[in-house]
Amino acid sequence: MSGKTPLPAAAVLVSLGLLASGCSTDTWSDWFGDGGPPEVREEFPYTKEGRIFQDTGEDETMRFSITGLERTEDHTVMYYEIDYPDGFTGANRNLSMAHTLVDPITGRVYRQYFDPQGLKYGSVSPNGDGLYPVHDGTTNEYRRYFPRIPDEVQQVTFIGSGLGAMTGIPIQDVEEEQPPPENPNGADHLTTDNPPPAGENLTFDNREPDEDATADQGEVESFVDSEIASTTRDGDVETIALHSDVMFEFDESDLTAEAAEVVRRAAASLADNVDPETPEITVIGHTDGIGADDYNQTLSEQRAESVRELLREEIGDDYDYVVEGRGSTEPVAREGGADDEQARARNRRVEFSYQVDRSADPEESEVNDDGLGVAERSVTWPAPFAEDNGSVAASAERDGVRLDVYPLRRDGAYVIGAVELTNTTDEPLTPDMGGLDALPAGGPEQFSKGTLGGFQLLEPESGLVRYVAQMNFGEGRYSGFAEEVHELQPGAPYEVVAVFPAPAPGVEELTLRAGPFGELEEIPVEG
Repeated sequence: MSGKTPLPAAAVLVSLGLLASGCSTDTWSDWFGDGGPPEVREEFPYTKEGRIFQDTGEDETMRFSITGLERTEDHTVMYYEIDYPDGFTGANRNLSMAHTLVDPITGRVYRQYFDPQGLKYGSVSPNGDGLYPVHDGTTNEYRRYFPRIPDEVQQVTFIGSGLGAMTGIPIQDVEEEQPPPENPNGADHLTTDNPPPAGENLTFDNREPDEDATADQGEVESFVDSEIASTTRDGDVETIALHSDVMFEFDESDLTAEAAEVVRRAAASLADNVDPETPEITVIGHTDGIGADDYNQTLSEQRAESVRELLREEIGDDYDYVVEGRGSTEPVAREGGADDEQARARNRRVEFSYQVDRSADPEESEVNDDGLGVAERSVTWPAPFAEDNGSVAASAERDGVRLDVYPLRRDGAYVIGAVELTNTTDEPLTPDMGGLDALPAGGPEQFSKGTLGGFQLLEPESGLVRYVAQMNFGEGRYSGFAEEVHELQPGAPYEVVAVFPAPAPGVEELTLRAGPFGELEEIPVEG
């Protein structure tokens, strides 16, 4: 991130974070093979270039090169270089989302270490305020520390630089990290009238994490919806929510014939996915907000008990069944609005919650194309890095903003949706991207926040709808897995991305619901 300096005589100062990007000539046919996981190639430096949002509107093209990503006994260490090829003036703040490394197969999320004052470990700000000097024609060198990523992870995806998603960055195992700069010169060139000699990079003192260091770690949480059910995946925990309107008659707790078939199909997904080391299945009943609390609590428990009994018939007693009723205390949609009927229908549901077996080879995962098959994640190998997004697959224009949509890219358990926004007017403007206003009637607000919250992926054949994923850092702290859109300056394109749960392997095209830009059909799914 960047920040403003209160010192008028200071050089251009920015506070920078970590992103992983790179270049590779790999194609999808090179990447996937019959012999198991793809070969992980180390082709540092990896470089990405693009226009980034700044808080002052002085948006510039930034070039970022990853020169190393090391796993030591204690940490994951990123080394990178950054410069602005078109020049850079003024003190600015980079408005990208927080810098984040993701294991795309498991969905585990890692952010960099901070001290209690909010300063990053690694390259030390010369003034101790988190800001760094930037000079025209000069490259800055940085390092940052992240939590140690598990040994089985060989490459990660980065999102949060403002330059889109950077996939396939290899992790190097080392006994010791690289030595700090021998003669750091950043503190010697703080003012605009004192740039370093031509060709000399700026370097900084280094600070390793200590006992005060903290870093957010979490899980990607995804949401897929159908007329029959929705599935939420939060790290190791998966929850299938069966919509009660296809399960029970009004005010009844006995399963209908249609509902019994739905539960049997759900049982097959449960048997395939429950972690054998934690064979507990929690069945939870929910109601809408109509009626007295005591009545709703009793009804929710009775409905959960009916579902539990049928599950036991289908998959047996090798599981520990827990039955809970939550009444109307945990709605997923807001009742009382213009879409009240749909919201109440969404809130009437029975859920199965369980720990997921993560031990399966991702290439062996299969997904049904009905409303329950979403419980079986579609997982491929991590995507290789791509220097660009390919050819534009679809475009739309609204209120002076052109939206260009690129093919979706599979990356582990997710697909990355990259779009470019271009202001076609002569004045700066902040586009209306829809947000919660673009949410389908009765839809889940939790997965619809942020600028790109109005975006979803629709699978025309099955009717499945995939929402933008979010990152869950615990204690009620969430972050959308998408870049925010800010004020667009005239003429220049801005790349932003949103990450969704991946569809089944056989799905080759999806429809993008792009908020106020409408539906864009036949967006290719690559990989």
